[in-house]
Amino acid sequence: MAAQQEKNLAEERKHQNIQNGTKASQGQWGRAWEVDWFSLASILFLLMFAPLIVYYFIMSCAQYQCSLTDPLLDLLTGNKHLSDIWNRTPMLTYRAAGIYFLWVTFQVFLYMSIPDFCHKFLPGYVGGVQEGAVTPAGAVNKYQINGLQAWIITHVLWFANASFLHFFSPTIIFDNWIPLLWCANILGYAVSTFAMIKGYFFPTNAKDCKFTGNFFYDYMMGIEFNPRIGKWFDFKLFFNGRPGIVAWTLINLSFAAKQQELYGEVTNSMILVNVLQGIYVLDFFWNEAWYLKTIDICHDHFGWYLGWGDCVWLPYLYTLQGLYLVYHPVQLCTAHALGVLVLGLLGYYIFRATNHQKDLFRRTGGNCRIWGRRPQYIECSYTSVDGTRYHSKLMTSGFWGWARHFNYTGDLMGSLSYCLACGFEHILPYFYIIYMGILLTHRCLRDEHRCSSKYGKDWKRYTAAVPYRLLPGVF
Repeated sequence: MAAQQEKNLAEERKHQNIQNGTKASQGQWGRAWEVDWFSLASILFLLMFAPLIVYYFIMSCAQYQCSLTDPLLDLLTGNKHLSDIWNRTPMLTYRAAGIYFLWVTFQVFLYMSIPDFCHKFLPGYVGGVQEGAVTPAGAVNKYQINGLQAWIITHVLWFANASFLHFFSPTIIFDNWIPLLWCANILGYAVSTFAMIKGYFFPTNAKDCKFTGNFFYDYMMGIEFNPRIGKWFDFKLFFNGRPGIVAWTLINLSFAAKQQELYGEVTNSMILVNVLQGIYVLDFFWNEAWYLKTIDICHDHFGWYLGWGDCVWLPYLYTLQGLYLVYHPVQLCTAHALGVLVLGLLGYYIFRATNHQKDLFRRTGGNCRIWGRRPQYIECSYTSVDGTRYHSKLMTSGFWGWARHFNYTGDLMGSLSYCLACGFEHILPYFYIIYMGILLTHRCLRDEHRCSSKYGKDWKRYTAAVPYRLLPGVF
């Protein structure tokens, strides 16, 4: 019943927009109402092949020393059959299932049961109960921001175990890497399926649901905008940040421990990967309240794209550099190591400074200074589904005057530094920069399509003032 009502509302909004001759529509704020053939083909491709891609990368390291071509050559030449590769793949074990269950349960406990205390003694940190952005239906959700605290508690316990308690080996993640992959897939599919069922039968906010009538698109991109259980358990915030990103640094530490166990040392390349990616993870949690204003929370609905992606894709493919260095330890020369470090830190500075400028501009309503001057901006407005008119400002000063997504440029520089730390013998560790380049370029286009629909002619004025997306003078 709720699904049919939302479809009727969608058709009514579409008819009204045609009558009014308006291209910009509040009905297009958020993901699409309709599915074109290219989007459907892309969705089907990802649903079928994304899990296989993850398996292929991890299997290549476990069975072929991280070569991406050798498995294909073996299959094409008949040296091996798919069954040979599959039979050598570790299966799900009770041990891995127990580890994963305890891990997720512990993160749920930290998320739900311990209110944030870090904001009480860390200057500049914003935690505790915070408000998110206005949803398409005009709702404003509240969130319990305590990710930094969860990260700190988790890592204190990890180092306490490694140094004193010795309940488990620091290599436990690497030693169970493929069995844990099956656990992550089970959770990813389970939460995505539950979110879809919930969207149809008991949504948190029916006005923030979207139904295209296409099962695959709705499953992939999600129906509910902000699915929740109870008042505080928000699916998007939890799965975007926990358990995957908290685990990111633990996974790298486990890889470093395995390198130490196998070779008697931890190489400078492994240290660089741990440090640079650790900075990125800590930055995410330090600015978790700011994350409430990003495209993931403000635009994306919660479906397989986020549910499975955060459980499987993120922890398994974002950590390929550390995994590669277990199989191929690389000791960089001083100049190479310093170059990687400088690139990574410069990329982080641009990423953080750009986001800080936007955050300062938003918090002060433009009453601030960017690079010593009062910022320039474009006045704009938009309408939510309930008809409420909102006003906003789009900054055209600082890094945001150089390019419309210059924060992504810094992110790409950091991503490249992780890959360069692994040397040049294999392409596998460079998957990350290739993927991030595609992801962030696509995100630019998605974000701009959303903004064009949301702001209409005001967005055209903004793009005229800031004509480039990522690289000034180029793109």
